[in-house]
Amino acid sequence: MDESVSIEMPHCDDAVFQDEVDSFLQRTLTPNLRKAGRETTGLKSSQEVCNQWRKALLEKGWVAPTWPTEYGGAGWTTEQRLYFENACAEQDAPILMSSGVRTIGPLIIAAGSETQKAHYLPAILSGDHEWCQGFSEPQAGSDLTALSLRAERDGDDFILNGSKIWTSFAQYATHMFLLARSDPKTNRGAGLVFLLVEMNTPGIQVTPIPFIDGEVETNQVFFDNVRIPVTDRIGEIGDGWAVAKKLMAIARSNNTTTGVLRRAFRLACGDTLHTGEVDPMLRMRFAEIATRIDNFEALEACALNEAIGIGCSAPSSVLKVISTELHQSITEIGIEANPNSDLAAKKYLATRAATIYSGTSEVHRNILAKSITG
Repeated sequence: MDESVSIEMPHCDDAVFQDEVDSFLQRTLTPNLRKAGRETTGLKSSQEVCNQWRKALLEKGWVAPTWPTEYGGAGWTTEQRLYFENACAEQDAPILMSSGVRTIGPLIIAAGSETQKAHYLPAILSGDHEWCQGFSEPQAGSDLTALSLRAERDGDDFILNGSKIWTSFAQYATHMFLLARSDPKTNRGAGLVFLLVEMNTPGIQVTPIPFIDGEVETNQVFFDNVRIPVTDRIGEIGDGWAVAKKLMAIARSNNTTTGVLRRAFRLACGDTLHTGEVDPMLRMRFAEIATRIDNFEALEACALNEAIGIGCSAPSSVLKVISTELHQSITEIGIEANPNSDLAAKKYLATRAATIYSGTSEVHRNILAKSITG
């Protein structure tokens, strides 16, 4: 890559940690794993490859970098996590985008019961439980509080009826965390419950939704008189919206990280900058995007260290808007620089929804505006 658009690895003062990470990746990443990581265009690599990579990380104790050590996590500092993720991007490690590790696991640690922690956390780490998120519905996307999936109380159970849509990787998931309306007389954010659901429960049907590029990551999930124990919830009945907001703050802050952006940038550059025939304007745009990625990494580090002086819900919105829009900019220049690359085209198509999922850019700008103006 041309020096004018190179991106340095993130700063980390722990030389011993850096050496351990570099040695582990060199030793563990086989050519097949690297190839799979390099060719991943969606949210995560193939299931088979993810299983192999997870096993290696589990043996090392590195499956959950941000979890506390008492729950099986690595307990890394922000600088260590960023170094590891960016080293994985540099070495083409497979993408292990686990909803269990990144979202519901941290929520269970923060708000789950001791019984839930003991039951779910080890299974998330081992990969025995694969989780998906059941939030959006056909009439409830960016306006999530318009959801209507019913959770009717019947003794010790809730009976679920309705559907969820755009549910990523539901076809592989063993569990789903979802929001449902437990009080039919309420609307908006009132009267909701946050539930943990086993996907093999009778009455659940998963229907895949193919993307324009042929990949299948999202699904519609139907619930027909599905019985879920009342105890399989986080938070109190009726307080589901507060629990969901806590989870969304976790998810939005890590669904498009610096590592994801660096991977996309390497793909976008391809061999273009080695040819010596790059249009000067294109080279300038590559350099500008490289700078934006470095700037985002600094912002991400500040957010992870809780050093952004704005309202509690706003930092995750800032990260989500900047990262997803930057991700799209990267894939746009990638397809322009590599017009004959099928991989660049697939990556471009895969990022078109980035500014929609987990809340649109417009919704997050409204959240940010409210946090600033009060």
